[in-house]
Amino acid sequence: MSNTLLITGTDTGAGKTFLTTVLAAYWRKYRPQSSLGIMKPIQSGVGDRELYHALFTLDQSPDETTPLYFKAPLAPPIAAAKENRTIDLALVWQTLLKLQQRRDFLLVESLGGLGSPITHELTVADLAGEWRLPTILVVPVRLGAIAQVVANVALARQAKVNLRGIVLNCTQPRFDEEIADLTPPELIQSFTHIPVLGCLPYLEEPTNLTKLAQVGSNLDWEILSL
Repeated sequence: MSNTLLITGTDTGAGKTFLTTVLAAYWRKYRPQSSLGIMKPIQSGVGDRELYHALFTLDQSPDETTPLYFKAPLAPPIAAAKENRTIDLALVWQTLLKLQQRRDFLLVESLGGLGSPITHELTVADLAGEWRLPTILVVPVRLGAIAQVVANVALARQAKVNLRGIVLNCTQPRFDEEIADLTPPELIQSFTHIPVLGCLPYLEEPTNLTKLAQVGSNLDWEILSL
């Protein structure tokens, strides 16, 4: 899936949705002649799918964006059990293939982090590895981030995930010195041997498409564009 990029994170709230909107806004502004698709394959609770359809004109249905949708904002196995449903990964895979074939570039936002459960047996990392999805790891700029990165990269390698790069994300306003102290790119790259593609600044208006596209222009698109 050379035109598909999976966005995952170290944990819930790392900034996956923010990075996905940044990449989509950049793609729409600077590559308007090519087609873009966005997926949130499994969603628990209201949020990302609704945001993507509000921000972008997507030539796809909500069911194509999110094939599996559960009401409770819980881990999918638990949310599915509350509705007496199962996790139909075949449906997710088929929808992914259809969108991938119809789009020049497909962004896929995972749920939670690499270690988040999808079923009672599989995590996000397992699925990313089995489906051979080129993956970007979002890391929030905060104390403890280095340890989280090291652990997540180890999990990615164990699951044979094609981890292409790391993107740092300021979930609150940060000075350059704070970013360098909390998430030093050189140290992260030294431990993980994975390139840091950039750092997303905190935005007070995270739905401003012009600002999102501008933020996206500062990332390493040579790797992101696959």
